[in-house]
Amino acid sequence: MDNHTTKNLKLNILDENDVEGLISLSQSVGWDYDRDEIRTVMSSGKIIGHKNEFGHLVSSAAIILYDTHLASIGMVIVHKKYRGRSLGKETTQACIDLVPEKRSIMLIATPEGKPLYVKMGFKEVGCVQKFICNNYIPSNRLLLEGIKAEVFKQSDFDKVVELDTDAYGDSRRKFLVNRIRQSHQSLVLSDENGRVLGYGLSILGPENLVLGPIVAPNNNAATFLINQLAINHHGNLRIDTSTGDEIFIKFLYDSGFEKVSQPPIMIINSDTMPSRNKNLYGIAAQIFG
Repeated sequence: MDNHTTKNLKLNILDENDVEGLISLSQSVGWDYDRDEIRTVMSSGKIIGHKNEFGHLVSSAAIILYDTHLASIGMVIVHKKYRGRSLGKETTQACIDLVPEKRSIMLIATPEGKPLYVKMGFKEVGCVQKFICNNYIPSNRLLLEGIKAEVFKQSDFDKVVELDTDAYGDSRRKFLVNRIRQSHQSLVLSDENGRVLGYGLSILGPENLVLGPIVAPNNNAATFLINQLAINHHGNLRIDTSTGDEIFIKFLYDSGFEKVSQPPIMIINSDTMPSRNKNLYGIAAQIFG
């Protein structure tokens, strides 16, 4: 990792001392990573990047290894002054090299990054729809008989992990510990007997309140969760969803959300997405797959 990869550039595994550099690097490409988000990424995985001869960070990529058979790559950034030197390829390959052989690796590609990922062997297997809301329209009709949204308790954690595993396609216990700790609000859906049926998190970022993960047994439950997370927020909302549920997508539009992009989901070491039960209505963030 410490060898010179191109002239005067070193590829390093980054740590807490690099947080401010990562914030500046992300801002240089118009992304809104803040300290809390970067620390969650570092606590859940590893971030790699090139530094120039002055110690300034000029590239990055992150790898998150989940519990059994999946990993996710994100935060692939190259400063505009250092493009054309294969730094994006080197950081992405360094992430791949940290993953056990044959484990499936996912990423959500930008238009600029997609050609590189295709050359590296990634295949497009789906897409994510990114929605932004500047003025949320709450609904008083989103009530579920016998179902309530309650604040997450530590005793709910094992059930949340179980629900998330079935919805996402792999266990993400370490990540969920970190994400719940970071969350602005953590809710669980429970029935009259106290059984946990779903959960939803909101993350307060510098530009948006990010809604996700949202895991629910059906679209009615998902919309109920989102309404509970969004209703008292005064500011922009964001949700990224990979579901094809037309009723759920209509709810987003009716609630004031607008689709701003539809980036592809890509994967290597597999030909398909992991097996999922269609209960994942909002992903955590594109970096986490």
